[in-house]
Amino acid sequence: MDPAILRAAQRLKAFSRRAFLGGVTASSLLAADMFVTREVQRQRRQTVVLEVADDAARRRFPDASWILFPGYKTSWEEARIILSSLRGSLADRGQLATVGYSNLGLDIDEILDALRVYVRQKRLRTLYFYGHSFGGMVATEVAARLLSQDGVQVKVIVLDSSPASKFDVLDQAWFDSVVHLYEIGVRIPSIVRGGYEFGERVINKHERTWGEIVDQTLEQLSPLAPSSVLIQSESEYIYQWDVTRFGDAMGTARIAFIGNPSDTTVSYPSARARWERYFGRNLVSSDLQTIGAFPPHASPQWSGIVYNQVLGRLLPQLLPLPRPTGGAGGGAA
Repeated sequence: MDPAILRAAQRLKAFSRRAFLGGVTASSLLAADMFVTREVQRQRRQTVVLEVADDAARRRFPDASWILFPGYKTSWEEARIILSSLRGSLADRGQLATVGYSNLGLDIDEILDALRVYVRQKRLRTLYFYGHSFGGMVATEVAARLLSQDGVQVKVIVLDSSPASKFDVLDQAWFDSVVHLYEIGVRIPSIVRGGYEFGERVINKHERTWGEIVDQTLEQLSPLAPSSVLIQSESEYIYQWDVTRFGDAMGTARIAFIGNPSDTTVSYPSARARWERYFGRNLVSSDLQTIGAFPPHASPQWSGIVYNQVLGRLLPQLLPLPRPTGGAGGGAA
């Protein structure tokens, strides 16, 4: 037989073996990825309260807890990172937990139910809220409804760069299409959303490095990222939120607004003025600024030092340090 034919047959055999092994490996990885994705999606089909373990805070303040309300597009993992970044300030007042929004969409009733379960299980008497970006809107509504429906008074609400209206959002153009599509029943696939957000980050390049742009875009396409449906429902919530509903509904809650004049996502002067106008009777502080944070909008997970310095000035006036006893976690809610 022709030696050339034998060599070709040998190469084909080797190639086929490599192709087979490569195909098996790729198929295994794909199957594993699909399994992980399905499992993550299954677990995140409901709203939950996620604790950030801190044994010292739990011992010192067994009946007091901070609740973080995450901002727009914030995953469960990133919410925990935010709390960990703020631990040095917040854990001196209570335990730490965050709301994990359902991938089926933002639902305030579900958030209230999850909080009620958490409060009952932990036997909490004192609640402190931290509203991260648009999470400040959610925190405000939840506090008002807890008071009116359950008689539970939230003691403190910190608003971190939170808009008080859709008009405080500097780039409102994206609301029109995103909200319209959501309201007529169109759901944006994740791959499309990832491409859109990549373009959005490139346009706002001054806020991030190229490495951060790539990393954050890939994160949005991972199984752990918030679903496109959740992001669309968050957009609609911001679009529909009415600050006038809650100005007189906060009881004795002590509220503080912090922000950054360099913010390119939310208008700092507009948001600050609106919170002052409608929540004047509850607002304790609105002049502390997160100057030096990067990016300048609601970034404790990236700028922990800056935020802990600001909170180190704010919390003593907003919430004098409670006495760390074994049975009283800072007073009754």
